[in-house]
Amino acid sequence: MKVMRIMTLLSLAGLLAGCAGEKIVGKNIGIDEISEFYYTYDNINYNAFYQRYHFYVEEGRHMFFHETRQVEDGYGPATEKDTVKSGTIELSDEQWEEFFDFLKEGTVRKREESLEDGDSGPWFYLYWKGDRSEYQEFSFASYEKRLAFEAFCEQLAESV
Repeated sequence: MKVMRIMTLLSLAGLLAGCAGEKIVGKNIGIDEISEFYYTYDNINYNAFYQRYHFYVEEGRHMFFHETRQVEDGYGPATEKDTVKSGTIELSDEQWEEFFDFLKEGTVRKREESLEDGDSGPWFYLYWKGDRSEYQEFSFASYEKRLAFEAFCEQLAESV
C-alpha cells in the first residue's frame, strides 16, 4: 500500500513538474500544435512606429498577416489611420516549416503582466494546443534567430 502511495505521489510530482517552468518549441510543442504567433513592436516616441506580424491557422490553412503603421514627424501611438502597409497571404507548407524552424528551441513561459513594462518591445506570444491560456510568452533561442526571423517576416511582407 505504501509503495502504491509513493508511486502515485511520484507520478503526480512528475505531472506537476511538467506544468511548471518553461516549454521548449520543438520538444514540448510540435509544429502541428501551433495555432497563432504574434510579433509586435510599438514605439510611441518621435516618428512613432508600429509593426505586427501574425502567423495563424485558419480552416487548416497556414496564414501570415502584417501591418505597419507610422507617424512621421510626430508622436504615437500609431493608430489604424496611420497604416502604411498591410496584407495577408497563405503560406506554403515549406514556409510554415521555415517559420517553425525559427521558433525551434525557443521557450514559452507563463504570461506575466507588469505595470512597469513600457518598452517598445518587440513582444512575442505563441498560442498552442496545450497553453491553457498561460504558457504564451515566447523567447527566441538566440538573438541571431530573432534577427533572422524578422528578416523572414520582412521578406514575406514584401511579397504581399
